[in-house]
Amino acid sequence: VQLQASGGGAVQPGGSLRLSCAASGSIFKFVSMGYFRQAPGKQREMVASVFSGGETTYRASVQGRFTISRDGAKNTVTLESNSLKPEDTAVYYCYIDANESERSASRRYWGQGTLVTVSS
Repeated sequence: VQLQASGGGAVQPGGSLRLSCAASGSIFKFVSMGYFRQAPGKQREMVASVFSGGETTYRASVQGRFTISRDGAKNTVTLESNSLKPEDTAVYYCYIDANESERSASRRYWGQGTLVTVSS
């Protein structure tokens, strides 16, 4: 399974950005997909995830500002991030939890990071 991330960039506080991530390869069973982020000197943290049943979860600090959505037919997720704050600055990593085959266990795959910078 491979992940191709796009989006990100630099924006002023209060601005918006869209991140997208497309999964390709052998995906027998989709479990979840979403984003983590890592700021300099900090641990990687979950930002938002969408699960196979359509449920979503967000870290508290982005709740109400970020929206994650999934296109199941294309195995893509999009993270709409609004009202961005300087503390949202980080490298954002998309991931997918999936089974490659009926006999394989679910595992997590990571995409390349994409930098989001929120600064005036």
